[in-house]
Amino acid sequence: MAGPQQAPHLHLAELTASQFLDVWRHFDADGNGYIEGKELENFFQELESARKGAGVDSRKDNLGDKMKEFMHKYDKNSDGKIEMAELAQILPTEENFLLCFRQHVGSSSEFMEAWRRYDTDRSGYIEANELKGFLSDLLKKANRPYDEPKLQEYTQTILRMFDMNGDGKLGLSEMSR
Repeated sequence: MAGPQQAPHLHLAELTASQFLDVWRHFDADGNGYIEGKELENFFQELESARKGAGVDSRKDNLGDKMKEFMHKYDKNSDGKIEMAELAQILPTEENFLLCFRQHVGSSSEFMEAWRRYDTDRSGYIEANELKGFLSDLLKKANRPYDEPKLQEYTQTILRMFDMNGDGKLGLSEMSR
């Protein structure tokens, strides 16, 4: 039975981009960009609870051993924390658009190239319509099908994630996060 403390949408088979962000924010309680320490313990306990609720065989190993095994498998850079891209590998996200986004602008030179290409009015900001164009091109490049409502959802989700001052556009420092 899901209580009020259960992560939003953790029980679903496949998460939308918006639901993924809700889960991320639930576990990254301090907002530092990582799930670590007590946040990681809470994440793991809820994940185990969801697995049991779904009827997935859960061995009787102790929690510490299970966490070590889990981190060995998913903590790709072995820093003892779960980053957003690592969480996207763990949770069944609808299209893994976050990984797609991150891979497209992997290096700082690629990032600046993308910035210049999509800041079409040279305002120094990526407005929602410019971000939408970027995401559309990104999805085409990755051969991922999408429709207008899905593209709008992705645009709004990226803005929710990175628009720290809430002005509806991304500045260079926000986008580089």
